[in-house]
Amino acid sequence: MKNSIIALIALFLIVSCSKIEETNLQITGNIKGLQKGTLYLKRIGDSTYITLDSMKIDGKSEFESNIYLKSPEMLYLFLDRGETNSGDNNLMFFAEPGKININTDLEFFYSKAKITGSKNNELYDSYKKISSRYTEQQLYLTVEKINAVKNKKPELLAAIEEKSNAILKRKYLYAINFALTNKDYEVAPYIALSEINDATIKYLDTIQKAMVPKVAQSKYGVMLTKYVSERKKE
Repeated sequence: MKNSIIALIALFLIVSCSKIEETNLQITGNIKGLQKGTLYLKRIGDSTYITLDSMKIDGKSEFESNIYLKSPEMLYLFLDRGETNSGDNNLMFFAEPGKININTDLEFFYSKAKITGSKNNELYDSYKKISSRYTEQQLYLTVEKINAVKNKKPELLAAIEEKSNAILKRKYLYAINFALTNKDYEVAPYIALSEINDATIKYLDTIQKAMVPKVAQSKYGVMLTKYVSERKKE
């Protein structure tokens, strides 16, 4: 009997330890104003979203999720508001093993989100702030182009197109420099794949070769290496 109890205790300890090892990322947070709904933590699969965890909110706006993450990657927090419809239901963030905290607001779920605990997410946010300026400039030129066509001023189109190409070039160069400057982080290959995958192969090859071993072995590092190899074959 004594041996059976010892065996059960040993089994319990083994199971407990394995459970601890199964999770290496704790995500906690608060959605101000949310009383009822369901949160879904997802990642992008081959062709669709894959749910990693779901959290029901009923009365308390705090939430917690514990998952295993092999390497840093972009995750998505979806909010199902139930009867309340809103287009602002999806919050993307660059997750990494450790502890991440997400505080946001029900009314402005994405725009008011404050995320701490992830260096990759911090870097990605700083990248987006600059990159968005180029996007805004492109949108402004698109409006100018539409007006030129509408007012039958074809002589302006060439100048607008030249400005647009110059902005696009600066945007690409910024992305390339940012990836090279932050080659020690997984955000580098992610930006190369998601923002400038159609750039000249020599730039993507430079980013791929600059990655430190840890980043090269990560999810996006492996994907970038494979992508560069396929582009070279073409």
